[in-house]
Amino acid sequence: MQRYQIAVIGTGPAGLSAAVTAKIRNKTVLLLGRQSLSAKVQKAHAIQNYLGLPNISGEALRQAFQDHLDAMQLSITEAKVSMVYAMGDYFAIQTADENYEAESVILATGVVQGRPFPGEEALLGRGVSYCATCDAPLYRGKTVAVIGASPKEEAEAEFLAEVAQQVYYLPLYAETPQLSATIKVIQDSPTAILGSQKVERLQTKSGEYPVDGVFILRDSIAPNQLVPGLQTEENHVAVNRRMETSIPGCFACGDLVGKPYQYIKSAGEGNVAALSAVAYLDEKKRSARA
Repeated sequence: MQRYQIAVIGTGPAGLSAAVTAKIRNKTVLLLGRQSLSAKVQKAHAIQNYLGLPNISGEALRQAFQDHLDAMQLSITEAKVSMVYAMGDYFAIQTADENYEAESVILATGVVQGRPFPGEEALLGRGVSYCATCDAPLYRGKTVAVIGASPKEEAEAEFLAEVAQQVYYLPLYAETPQLSATIKVIQDSPTAILGSQKVERLQTKSGEYPVDGVFILRDSIAPNQLVPGLQTEENHVAVNRRMETSIPGCFACGDLVGKPYQYIKSAGEGNVAALSAVAYLDEKKRSARA
């Protein structure tokens, strides 16, 4: 398995800026995120405070970002990261389809909207999961609930239905789910995940469902759940001026680390995070030679 020097998670302004800077500094870069880049940028009507690009539309700025990536020969690995583990001298990055390794990680996943469900954090790893492909084999012949934030999560529910005995699907969106008859769609709002040592029930506004596991499929995962042991402040990652987190070799930037939620601020922090990651790697190399 190839071990990258810097893995950047997120393809908004912060992540793209970090990836470009890391590439300029001749580091091997793994860029994980959406091929279409940031939906938040793309949908912006007009951006008036991005230096050098007055009154630019969101789509035009997104295209400028893409042109920069192409010029730098930077490719995006489209994958949703479900977990990042600090392994000492490297990081293990888990996605639904493949695992990756990197000497350092830059988190640029954006701010996570909303609070976790009651019981979600306490039962994480004990029945609560964020990756159906990763954990489906654990629920062979069992009953699971899938909380889907968007229609694209329906494919994960279909995969789970091939393994589990019963799948409940709770859509958090307006569109009608297009699922096979074996999956029971519940048009209700989840309110809590219940259990003592492991998941036992999913509570909704209308009642409770006995389940062995709950898969919460959001576009993004709270940072302290994405990276175990990461220090956070409210809903943001705690960093210093160098964008260093509480875990050596792990850096964070952009909306993820706090307000103001501005594209130009995010891009600047991405640059700082990449330079700090480069300095971290260089120091590791010097220490190894000593």
